[in-house]
Amino acid sequence: MAKRPTIAGLAAKAGVSVATVDRVLNGRLPVREETARRVYDAARDIGYHATGLIRQRIEREVSQYRLGFLLQRPEQEFYKNFATAIRAACTEEMRFRALPAVEFLDSQNPADNAARLKDLAQRCRAVAMTSIDHPTVSAAVAEVKARGIPVFSLLSDFASGVREGYVGLNNRKVGRSAAWIISRIAKPGKIAIFVGSGRFHGHELREIGFRSYFREYAPQFELLDTLLNLETPSIAYEATLHLMQRHADLAGFYVAGGGMEGAIAALREEGARRGIVAVCNELTAESRSGLADNLVTAAIATPLAHLSQQLLGLMVTAIESGPADTPGQIFLPYELFISENI
Repeated sequence: MAKRPTIAGLAAKAGVSVATVDRVLNGRLPVREETARRVYDAARDIGYHATGLIRQRIEREVSQYRLGFLLQRPEQEFYKNFATAIRAACTEEMRFRALPAVEFLDSQNPADNAARLKDLAQRCRAVAMTSIDHPTVSAAVAEVKARGIPVFSLLSDFASGVREGYVGLNNRKVGRSAAWIISRIAKPGKIAIFVGSGRFHGHELREIGFRSYFREYAPQFELLDTLLNLETPSIAYEATLHLMQRHADLAGFYVAGGGMEGAIAALREEGARRGIVAVCNELTAESRSGLADNLVTAAIATPLAHLSQQLLGLMVTAIESGPADTPGQIFLPYELFISENI
């Protein structure tokens, strides 16, 4: 039977004295925040029985903020995973106490998005949001900003020049990377790209990057007109089937937004033996299965845990220090998954 971790063991793990651990546990004399956090991390690692108490002691000394997060499509696994990553980052954060209010949009209507943003901003000190880019949304961001509530755009930028900052991938580079993969593997033929909506700035940038790469480096391929799937699997399924039936020389395609589940299902039915090179975004159960079965060649994914951690710090900095003089962009490195590293 494993021995129960002791204070001495905790002190050794944290690299501090037993007296320091005692001060953290009992609130005796001040302890530097960095040291207290090290004790907490060590307690969590070894399963120390009073880990929760240590956290409570630390939280008494830090500021507390309610932060709002407004994500797309609650039925999609990716956004469920994103919500989980945000909540985990809030739980693990020790510099301040983050109280997350995570909500989902069930519409891409600009007026609905604007109304939900304004509602959430009434209950939070800062808001981060995934949204289409539309003047109505920009006006709502400006209204919220005027009340002292910073707004961050996530994954796909919107309200440029008004929002506090953008956090996500460099979408133009993502599109070019998808094109690089397809052009290196596929045989010359026709190439297609799916976007979710013309109003998602991130999808637009991915399409621009995708087409520009083929134009510069792979002119032997013929790019078809962009297909709109509204990030809906059933639409992507029908469109992919039609695409394969209409173009016998289809060499590859890229799903630049949501709806990849439908495209993968169509590949299972009609495209498995045709050698079509398919690239999608994000690693979910469906894309992982597609990779494992060699239906999907690569998945370009957002590092959700890293993004969430970065985002919390930016939101609280904006709360404490006020708006930045120049709204910025934080580009995170993407993750690339193939059948051999899932």
